[in-house]
Parts: sequence; C-alpha cells; structure tokens
Amino acid sequence: MSGMRYLSTRGGAERLTFEEAVLRGLAPNGGLYIPVNLPSIPADWSTRWRNLSFPALSFEILSLFIPPTAEEGGILPADLKALLEKSYSEFRDPKTTPLKKLTSSESGSAQEWCLELWHGPTFAFKDVALQTLGNLFEYFLQRRNAGKAEGERQKLTVVGATSGDTGSAAIAGLRSKADISIFILHPKGRVSPIQEAQMTTVLDDNVHNLAVEGTFDDCQDVVKALFSDAQFNAKHRLGAINSINFARILAQIVYYFSAWFQLLQQTGEASPDVEFVVPTGNFGDILAGYYAKRMGLPITNLVVATNENDILQRFWSTGAYEKEATGHAGASQTEPAQGSSDGAQAGTAKDVSGVKATLSPAMDILVSSNFERLLWYIASETASGSDREADAGKQLAQWMKELKEQGRFQVDKNQLEVARRDFEAERVSDKETKETILRYFNAPPSYLIDPHTAVGFCAANRLSARRAGAKHQVVLSTAHPAKFSEAVTSSLESAGASFDFERDVLPKEMHGLLEKERRVRDVKLADADSQSAPKVERLVEATKKVIELEAGKVSAAQGKGTESV
Repeated sequence: MSGMRYLSTRGGAERLTFEEAVLRGLAPNGGLYIPVNLPSIPADWSTRWRNLSFPALSFEILSLFIPPTAEEGGILPADLKALLEKSYSEFRDPKTTPLKKLTSSESGSAQEWCLELWHGPTFAFKDVALQTLGNLFEYFLQRRNAGKAEGERQKLTVVGATSGDTGSAAIAGLRSKADISIFILHPKGRVSPIQEAQMTTVLDDNVHNLAVEGTFDDCQDVVKALFSDAQFNAKHRLGAINSINFARILAQIVYYFSAWFQLLQQTGEASPDVEFVVPTGNFGDILAGYYAKRMGLPITNLVVATNENDILQRFWSTGAYEKEATGHAGASQTEPAQGSSDGAQAGTAKDVSGVKATLSPAMDILVSSNFERLLWYIASETASGSDREADAGKQLAQWMKELKEQGRFQVDKNQLEVARRDFEAERVSDKETKETILRYFNAPPSYLIDPHTAVGFCAANRLSARRAGAKHQVVLSTAHPAKFSEAVTSSLESAGASFDFERDVLPKEMHGLLEKERRVRDVKLADADSQSAPKVERLVEATKKVIELEAGKVSAAQGKGTESV
C-alpha cells in the first residue's frame, strides 16, 4: 500500500500521507480526509485472520492503510505492532471487544448479540480508537523530534469536542505525553456526572478541560472554526481527536471484523448472516462498519439507531438532511439530561439550536460530522462526469454550503437509493429507552445496558418484529451502564430492592471518583469582547483566549517557541 494517500471530501488537489492526515485532522477547506483508494482485504482473510488477537487483527487491517516506511509517511511494521499492543494493553477483557449472546423477550427471528466496546480505561467505546490515536500522535512527534533540542521540538495542541465519552477517552490516551497539550470542550451541564468527573479529575499539566456555555454542536462548531483559522492553526499546531480524524475511524473498523470472527467461532457457521445495529450520533462508529463492508466483510445490513435528535433517521426517510427541530407524533417528552445541575437546561424539549437533551446525551447531536464521509461516497457513485472524484468534492462543498446557509440540503432519488442500499435508520424515544433498559434487566440472563445501547436494542427489536432480516443482529454497546447512573436507576425503579447501583453496577475504578479534586475552566459567551457577534463566534473568541493563555504559560516555562508541525 505504498501509494496510499488521503484527500479532502470537499475537493482540491491536496493529497496527504497517513502521517500528515493524522496530524492535521481536518482539511483547510473544511473537508474530512478519506483514503484516495479504499483497500480490499486479502482473498484468504477469513482463514488467515480467524484466530488473531485483537492487536494482531488491528495490525493486519491498519497495514492496508498505512505504508510500511517513514519516507512514505507510514510506520515500520515492527513499530506498528508494538504501538497496537501498547494501545490495547489496558483493556480488561482478553478479547478487547467481547461478543455476548443475549435473549430478549421481544426477539423475533434474529438471534441477538451484544458487542461490548467498553472494556478500555474509561469504560467507553471511544477507548478503542483514542488509545491508538494518542499513541500515533506520540509516535509521529517522537520521530520528528529525534535529536532536537527543546526550543526546536515540534509541539501539538490537540483540540476536541465531547458529548461525554470522547473527552475522557482522549485525555486517557494523551495525558502526560511529551510535546502534546490537549484541550477538551464539553457542553456545561450536558454530560453525566461520571463523564464529567472522568475528565476533570485528571490534573496532568498538559490536560485542559473547558466547560462551554452551549450544546455539543456548539462545541463541535468551535473546534471546526479553530481548525479553519489558518493563522491560529499554524501558530498552535492543532491536532484533532474527534472522529473527524480518519485514524479514529480506521481503528474502529477492526471491531467489526473481530465481532464477525467471534460470531463464527461461537456459532460454527461458515459465513454468518449478520446485521449490525449501531447507536449513532456523530456517525463515526457506523461509518467504520460501512468501511468494513466496502473492504469485503460480509455484512448484510447496517442500522442507524438514533434518539429523538433524529436528523439521520429523517434523512433516510426523506432524503432531506435538515436541522429543523424534531416533532414526530408519538415522541415522548424529553427527560432531563444526565449531568444537568438543576434540570433547567435539559428539561426543555429543545434549546434554541434545536438539539433535544435526552437520556442518551452522547447522541444529542444535530449535525453528524462523519456523515460527510458517507455523502462523498454517495456523490462519487452517482456522479455523471468522467472525474467522479472531483465531481464528488464539488457536490459535497455545495451540500455543506447549503447546510450552513439554509440549514438543509436534499439529495436526489438515485442518491437516496444508494444510501438505502447499505443502511436502515430507526428513531427511539426516551420512553422507549427506559422501557428497553428495564426489559433487558428483567429478562434472563438479566443484562444491564446503558441508555445508548438501549437505543440500539430497541431499534433492533423493532426491525426484527417488523421484517425478516439477517439471522444474527449484533448491537454495539458503546458505554458501561455505570456512566449513566441516573438514567439507569430511573429506568429500574420498578425492579425493587434487589437492585443496588453502587453494589451491582459501579466498577471499583469509579468508586470515589465524584469526590476527587477537579480542574475545569468555564467558557462563557460573556468572555468574548464582541458581544454583538453570533453565538459560535463569541465562543470561538473565548476559547482562543484560554488556549492563548495556556500556551503562554508553556512558552514562559520552556522559553523559545517551536517550529510548525
């Protein structure tokens, strides 16, 4: 794969190496990086990879995307193997992402399985990718800085937005790493208490938590604005840890293959007929499944499971991608978001941005960043010109322009048919989420799930009852239930005294977490000098002030500045 390069979804002549794409994260034109050519898995993959460990399987898959030499912006095979072994060394299960067979009282013809993705350091699926991404950042910087004095060393300022789990996983992956500072923006009062504590109790000097007066979409818009500011980006050498960074998607492809092999081993079937049901917010997790299928993994179907922030479900229903507030008949009243200090912020049906605060806050997203990558493939396949690559870039740029200026865009009939070929989408209310948590707890073998996983199982149950689908349904479980104590506890109120959250659910690693010392800085609209500017512009200005302040402290301590990454 020596010729592997990466291009922007929004067009342009730029072609980056893997190293450049990882360190840059977001393209200057606002696009996301994707491989110029998507590799196929080898003909003997199903036998050669069958009994590999998760790190070894990761090596085989990532090697298809990463050249084997430094000159090509890649990684030496021995180094990549060591990096991946290190990335998964702290996972608590020998399978890394174990597949569990379940029985549901409402199962149809499909056999249900749960792919547990939360056995990493912070008990969330984000650990799978962010442990790897943190080590990739470290590896590339160490290579660039070899033999350099302090004043000549290249630095990286990692900036990311989180709706809960990305932040703690990114911090766990980057804390105390040399030449890297990390700034994590989270919407104040809109993450669960455990999620907030996992982030803000990390006191390493290179870790900075920012509580933003706004929604996750606001945080995401601030991050994108910082990356699009060429002068600020060059000055602070920004790096991306959100799933806009392709390395995160790449790492997540692996657990689809791992699940398929585990299914094969547990069923004895030669080629399991399987669909994956994925709780979906920013579209990165399910996009990895799409890549796995495109590469040759025999996936029958991919199901987008959304909460009441249902822009994706509406797209698959109508072909319109629009920010308008949801208002479907039958939608339950929105529960307070886990983490709201007084319920006021989350108790309303929606805020001014149109985002509804739900029991599954990591999916409380209006615009799914990674959806742009899928749209590029749809545009490329349906392009009529001779240069599909260029035509797709132009189409994406136009769609994103319409979304920014008009709040919506519409794909045509052929494009929607292409989207429906690999995906279905289901919307799940908070009421259904709570009912699903209780149902799986009560039904043998009494399996406790978090609210995001419950969205996935509810969607799976509904599809299985409505139509004949794949023989096996694998639901991706994105977080340990302990991270959402209020949602889980309120769902199980009728379970009786036999249930005790701290005794039965809370991992020992989380005991006492809420009482630990914290460090967090508020980012307020009032902090901006230009109070007449739009909301996001004011938040961008206020965030820049914090980064400049912390960068100034580092410069004062270390002296001379550093060259650009």
